[in-house]
Amino acid sequence: MRALTRTALALLTGLLALALILVILLHSSGNGAGSATSPTAPASRFGGAALPPGSPAPDFTLVDQDGRPVSLSQTRGEVTVLSFLYSGCGAACVVIAQQIRGALDQLRRPARVLILSADPRADTPARMGRFLTQQSLSGRASYLSGSLAQLRPIWRAFGVTPASAGRVAFDRTATVTLLDPQRRRRVLFGSEQLTPEALAHDIGRLDGEPTHP
Repeated sequence: MRALTRTALALLTGLLALALILVILLHSSGNGAGSATSPTAPASRFGGAALPPGSPAPDFTLVDQDGRPVSLSQTRGEVTVLSFLYSGCGAACVVIAQQIRGALDQLRRPARVLILSADPRADTPARMGRFLTQQSLSGRASYLSGSLAQLRPIWRAFGVTPASAGRVAFDRTATVTLLDPQRRRRVLFGSEQLTPEALAHDIGRLDGEPTHP
């Protein structure tokens, strides 16, 4: 009888242990299924860094490569690609210009492109025009320059380090900004984010948004 009791107790203990193992396995499986089906954070609508829509970027009037005055206010109603380059900057500026050109090639309709000088002393009209031609942006972009007094507040407003601070310092702040049709800063591309595909995608996104304020 005692042997039978010991056998029964051992069997009961084994069944309890098996039940405990099953409970643990079912709990783990339930957690895994829950994590697999849990909603994830929505992806950004933009390929670049999305900026909260704020007030319009400060207006300015500069002169393009052909000597014509161009104001930022003239771009209202259009998506505008805004970049700060200088004709003698070398590879960094060439890469940015080529990414912009590549994005324009992918768009169904042209976007407004304003390139602002980061080195107005060196960016003569002839050099600006030659830069646009070399980058296949002639007729597709306006290269703007002006006096230091005109450009300094624009550099500050967009967080740009001018060429006079050195090429390394300039390269760190060499960005491309997208303005929506209300001239508000909406997307910022650093050099590591900038691709023709991402830029074209974000221009298209902003171009499809309502144009009312």
